[in-house]
Order: sequence, then structure tokens, then C-alpha cells
Amino acid sequence: MAVSSATKRAIVDVALFIASQAALYYTVRWVLMPGEKKDVKAKSLKALEKLGHKNLKLDEYESQIASEVIHPDDIDINFSGIVKCPSHPDPVNLIPSKLDIGGLDPIINSLRESVIYPLLYPHLFSSSALLGAPKGVLLFGPPGCGKTMLAKALAKESGATFINIAASVLTNKWYGESNKLVAGLFSLARKTQPSIVFIDEIDSFLRERTKGDHEVTGMMKAEFMTLWDGLLSSSDRILVLGATNRPNDIDSAILRRMPKRFSVGLPGDDQRLKILKLMLKDTKVHASFDLADLAKKTSGLSGSDLKELCRNAAMVPMREFMRSAGTHPELLAQAEDSGFELRPLTIDDFFQSDGTSALPPSEDDFLSRLRA
Repeated sequence: MAVSSATKRAIVDVALFIASQAALYYTVRWVLMPGEKKDVKAKSLKALEKLGHKNLKLDEYESQIASEVIHPDDIDINFSGIVKCPSHPDPVNLIPSKLDIGGLDPIINSLRESVIYPLLYPHLFSSSALLGAPKGVLLFGPPGCGKTMLAKALAKESGATFINIAASVLTNKWYGESNKLVAGLFSLARKTQPSIVFIDEIDSFLRERTKGDHEVTGMMKAEFMTLWDGLLSSSDRILVLGATNRPNDIDSAILRRMPKRFSVGLPGDDQRLKILKLMLKDTKVHASFDLADLAKKTSGLSGSDLKELCRNAAMVPMREFMRSAGTHPELLAQAEDSGFELRPLTIDDFFQSDGTSALPPSEDDFLSRLRA
């Protein structure tokens, strides 16, 4: 049976109506962004306002990058007080504060002199074009030795706008958008200077360029280097700070733009002693506790390893208390009401097994043992 023209027209009208409603739904859903993204933007704008950038006009790309801004007050790590003495406003008169990073004094002093002071007091370095902060600083060394902590402390002490950028922030599924995000990164850094652009694991983002690189990745790297080196004037107080444990994988053009390079290696005996003093300063230890002896016995451990070692040691008295009270639950309730004190730590606590297992040796280690 043939379908009349009126019926065909009705079917077409219904189909067009359904399609238009679907298009309207997705358009409204795209325009009305989720509340979570708005909250992130509001938080970032609040951080910028606290840094003194109240009437800052940002485009959509700068706004996306602004969500990665961290205010210095939100960072709880510092390596030395850069606080002016109230009665003497000169930068030479500083009030020392506690040292949260131990064992890296030479690097800290160099960072203070070559990075923090030029960012805080540019007028002192305006007499010559050779003076001023470098455009890039690279921190490299084994994992767990304090590279990221140094970056956070640098942002804390300098009071600069700290943009903690990741590769995922600068990547976009649409062609050309990544380049615009990179441009937004540097334009935001210029508007909010003094600013520090921190890239952790920089080798994964700006690694050596090869023929196998995707076109978009190559364009993004080229855009980053062009804006970093070409458009920054000598008066701009913008620092790109990178951290990596694989410096040989970084592109040579990137290394050229990072003239200040600091090797953050495994701590020596004196450095481990300072690190252990910091970590155990609020912990009750036995009267016979020899911290220097512990520093010697922990040779080859990184700062992160030492922190985990101290944490495991602190759990030993707690574990003993919980096991003793396991058959008497009322003791746990009494301890919660009246408070309790754990026994002081001893050297033996640092070398007790907590039930964890070491990783199996790698294939290279296995082959080397066979050859030996």
C-alpha cells in the first residue's frame, strides 16, 4: 500500500523535531559546564587575587592554565626564611626560619642567590643585562632525593606565581588547541610575573625529538621553545623549572634553555644526619639513641627512603601497643579517652621487618649475577 505524501511529510517533521531536540540538549549541556570545572576556575582566580592580580582579564586558554596556579600559602615546605626584618627593609637583613629541607645547603644557597633574589628584588639586578635570573633551571638526580620538594620550597620562599603544569593540561583532542594552550601558559605567566612554571618529570613532556613523534607533539614542543626563548624579554621575571631523573632523555634544545642545572644526588653521611634530625625532631627517642650511628647505617638511602624508614620505625611501638591491647578492647577505649604515650624509639626499631617484601631482581641484575 502506497504511503501518502502527507504521511511522509509527518514522518520527516517528527524526525527533524527529534534531531533538533537532541542537538539542543547537547548544546545546552556543553554550554552549561559542570559545577566542578567552575569551582576549579573560581579557586584559581582566588589564588591569583591573593597574589595581587585582582582585575586580571583572562581568555579561555589562560583560564584553563590558571587552574594549575598554586598560592605560596598553600605550600607547607620551605628551606630558609626570606622574610624581611621589619625594622630594616633591605633584602640583606633577613630573619632566618626553620629548615624544612635538610642536607642540600649548597643547592639552596645557589637557588636563593641566582633565582629568588632576582625575582624578589629586580632593581638590584638592573645595572647590567648580564644580571638577573636564568630563563630555566633543571633539577636532576635519582628518585626520592628532594627535587620536587626543592621546587615547592622555591615557590614558597620567592612568593612567585607557581604554575604546576603537566603534559595533560597542554594536550587537547582538537588540532591546534595544544599550541594555543602553550601560548596561554606563557601569556598567563607574563601577566602574573614574577612567576615560576614548574614541569615535573620534564623528560616525559620535552624529550628528544625524533622522526617518530606525532605531528601535534612536535608542534607543541616547537611552540613551547619558541615562546620560551623568543618572546621573553630581559625584563620578564619568568622562570621555567624542570625536574627529572632522566636528564639524558631531554631534548638538547631544551637543555640549552636551562643553563642552571643542579644535581640532587643521594645524601652523604652529614646530609642523612640533617635529614634524620628534621624527620625525628617531634618524635620521642630513647636516651641512648645515637642519631649519627643511624646516619652511618643508612648509607645508600635517599631522602624518601629515610622518611619511610622513620615512619616504619615509629609504627613499631604503636604496633606493640595495638597487639597488647588486641585481647583487651577496653584498653583502646581508655587510651582514646585519657590519652596515652608510646615508648621512645630505639635504634633497633629502624631495622625491624614490617612484613613487606623486597621486589624481585630485574633481568639485568639476574644476568649480571650469572656472569659473575
